Amino acid sequence: MPNVVLLMSDSHNPKISSVYGHPFVRTPHLERLAASGTVYENAYTPSPLCVPARSAFMTGRYVHEIEVFNNCKVIPAEHPSYGGVLASQGVRTVYVGAAANLYRNPFDLGFSEMPRVKRTEPSLTTSFVRSPLPRRSLNRNYGPRAGVWQYDIGTVDYAVRWLKETAPALTEPWVLVVNVQPPHYPLVALPEFWAMYDGLGDLPRYGPDHPAAQHPYAEDLRYYFNTSEATEEDIRGMRQGYYAAVTFVDRQLGRLLDALEQSGQLDQTVVAYTTDHGEMLGKFGLWWKHCLYEDAARIPLVVAGPGFAAGARVKTPVSLLDFQAAIFEAVGAERPADWRGEPLQHIPAADAERVVFAEYHGNGVRSGAFLVRKGDWKLIYNMAAPHQLFNLRDDPEELENMWEKEPDVARELEAELRRICDPEKVNERAHEKEREQLEVIRRLQARAEERP
Repeated sequence: MPNVVLLMSDSHNPKISSVYGHPFVRTPHLERLAASGTVYENAYTPSPLCVPARSAFMTGRYVHEIEVFNNCKVIPAEHPSYGGVLASQGVRTVYVGAAANLYRNPFDLGFSEMPRVKRTEPSLTTSFVRSPLPRRSLNRNYGPRAGVWQYDIGTVDYAVRWLKETAPALTEPWVLVVNVQPPHYPLVALPEFWAMYDGLGDLPRYGPDHPAAQHPYAEDLRYYFNTSEATEEDIRGMRQGYYAAVTFVDRQLGRLLDALEQSGQLDQTVVAYTTDHGEMLGKFGLWWKHCLYEDAARIPLVVAGPGFAAGARVKTPVSLLDFQAAIFEAVGAERPADWRGEPLQHIPAADAERVVFAEYHGNGVRSGAFLVRKGDWKLIYNMAAPHQLFNLRDDPEELENMWEKEPDVARELEAELRRICDPEKVNERAHEKEREQLEVIRRLQARAEERP
């Protein structure tokens, strides 16, 4: 029975890698993984925000089903995790690295081991409020800096030792999940990696002045993050830092592959690289994630090992939840029947009828939105702004909204959405949950003020 190693980064736009066609960003170890495995060309996050995305992946359920709508964690959610379910069936589950972006205390999730995991108290910030929109400042911290990423290096150090010293002696199947923070902000980089992209800090092809950037939700995000503060120098520097961070993450993947190879376990291990969501990186004047455009909602997903064809590329849309299902398939465990997703091993390479779903209810925009991808078409169903329909084969950059020009397609995808959920009810519940979170924060703040 195969084992599983997953390297999961934070905020990696798949377009920023050589495997997905970037002209100069270097990801040789991702290429190495792709050569021996399968590249999923249209993989999506359950939600383009850290806590909802990671919580959906952890629980195998859609965001609206677990009601982890935003990054506020003052009301913990009670749901079983894949780590706990697998462990209950005799699979050793090891979760290494950052666990702050989850729906409850990580040590209650049931993993067999959680080294280098720190429990953090929920923040009392109210930045998740959507009416009225608050205003923040864009994080413009970038440049070469000695000593950054040391926690992530230590996390991979631990994983390498575990693969070499512990894994070979185990008699039960195991799943090792390794978490690193880059290429998430801040976009500072170790000098070695920063220097790789000297002079390559470029500008987005489509900026805030493009007609496609004038959608109300895009305007909300530019207001919320005050993106007009960013100068051309800032934009180039931030993009250079991001490129450097992607190559750093790729280097960590190479270290894990080397450890598996040196310990003789590579052939019997499913190895995967993915992330929680993407990054806009200045396109349409947008940064971070917080929206359902491809740059934020798409994720890299490359999987190699038993059950995955070498050198293959899959066009069928898939979700991070499908990869979670693939873990159970790989180790021969039984997955709860009501969990979402289908094992990647069972998904054909080109299925034009398969539907993938995502949603966003977090900070920065006035209300919620839903994504449905089917074949070449993608619907963004916005609850407080015009809906958007894109033909991604003809318009991969999402520059022309076809909602009014293709009413039949729009109706078809909206029907698919409504088969998954009632968007009006989900949106109403997300706003209600936001009010509940605010009330909890007010009570906690009041108690803090009463203390002597």
